[in-house]
Amino acid sequence: MKRSLFAACILSFAFASAGIAQDTASSSAAGAHYTLAQLKQLALTAHTQEQYTALANYYGERQNNYLQKAAEEKQEWLRRSQNIISVAAKYPRPVDSARNLYDYYMYKASEAGSIEVKYNRLASADTQ
Repeated sequence: MKRSLFAACILSFAFASAGIAQDTASSSAAGAHYTLAQLKQLALTAHTQEQYTALANYYGERQNNYLQKAAEEKQEWLRRSQNIISVAAKYPRPVDSARNLYDYYMYKASEAGSIEVKYNRLASADTQ
């Protein structure tokens, strides 16, 4: 009994480890993922075109992610706006939450876009 339980634990650990390894490999192939500390360090020490380009690419990907989330939230906002009942509505209504989240994602996308433009300018100025 103990051997079969031990073998089952070992197998489940092996399968879980294989799944984590596959997730890690696929995420590293998708693009560069920086931690917040790595991003701050790279921003502070960047002085070459490659470093500025890496930062610009990171913020470009981030902007695209926020725009995609905003598009999804806009669809949710439109869906929720069809079911507004104003008689006993309490704030925040579901439609308000969706609108606020859409506004937040659009703000973060524009913020990431302006940072991307900044690093693109620095990368192009570094080549001249």
